[in-house]
Amino acid sequence: MEISTVLLVVAVVSALWGVVDSILIAIALDKWGVSVNMVLFRLLFFRYLSRYRQVSLRETGKVGPLFYSFIISMNVALVCCIAALILKAI
Repeated sequence: MEISTVLLVVAVVSALWGVVDSILIAIALDKWGVSVNMVLFRLLFFRYLSRYRQVSLRETGKVGPLFYSFIISMNVALVCCIAALILKAI
């Protein structure tokens, strides 16, 4: 298996991890009493992500782990995808 294929698999797994994180963020916001519009969730997600950061910081004194998990998983997906495309072009 080529390295570019492995990087694409890592990118897809990281993106799926981010999707799971976003669902867990919506559940956490709902538990904290913040209404989440699931119809517009994808359009307003970064607003919800910011709200999650604010609420978790206020509730626990620290930013919630789902915030960092989402940011890291999306960055890993982006970097792996770009690296795979570069390697595929070479």
